[in-house]
Amino acid sequence: MLLDGKVAIVTGGGHGIGRAYCLGIAKEGGRVVVADVDGAAADAVAEEIGHQALPVRVDVTSVAGCKEMTQRALDAFGQVDGLVNNAAIFATIPISRVGFQEVDEDEWDRVMDVNVKGVWNCCRAVVPAMQVRKEGSIVNISSGTVLNGSAGRIHYVASKAAVMGFSRVLARELGPDNIRMNTIAPGSTLSEANVTPEIVALRERNLGDRALKRVERPDDLVGTALYLLSDLSSFVTGQMLVVNGGDVMY
Repeated sequence: MLLDGKVAIVTGGGHGIGRAYCLGIAKEGGRVVVADVDGAAADAVAEEIGHQALPVRVDVTSVAGCKEMTQRALDAFGQVDGLVNNAAIFATIPISRVGFQEVDEDEWDRVMDVNVKGVWNCCRAVVPAMQVRKEGSIVNISSGTVLNGSAGRIHYVASKAAVMGFSRVLARELGPDNIRMNTIAPGSTLSEANVTPEIVALRERNLGDRALKRVERPDDLVGTALYLLSDLSSFVTGQMLVVNGGDVMY
């Protein structure tokens, strides 16, 4: 029961890796706010978890929406101890994979709005509640693509690099309030439920230099998130933990 008595908000909690984070938090005794722009998906995950979960439909690009999400968490559970900034445009909401000169300007702006500004909005909404209690843990989700580049998705990689820098600045700013800020950089993860056996087989044939010779799945990331949300990491802040099976060693 690593998170017994704690409350965590997970953005993008209705699908893929976000769903896995929500289930993991509940399994460890925590109460979880399943926040997602897809309200039906958030409802489904919360129903799967039961009374420990609260579904909230939120667009993280909306300042008002993020404030409402936080207030609903406080109204339901009385506190917010953790925030996992997982919502992003990449898998559930696909992006183009083209050269940097071919990226549509509107798509570039949309990726930055969700992947970077969304993290900022959620932190601005949640941090005041943590400051009152002088404790909290925020886990931002970056990407292993930042470490080695990934041709054909420059807007995504740039947005996830921004998340890394953002996290380190906020670790400094929020340290005096005993609020920790860390980052997870996942490797290429098979995250969606509708993945076909053919896609799995293709991934298994293309593991490259990954030291652990298997496909990465959402559950592979849950333990790291639980560690960072729990008191086990009470003196860990400003760090990035790479979870990629040894594909890139950082």
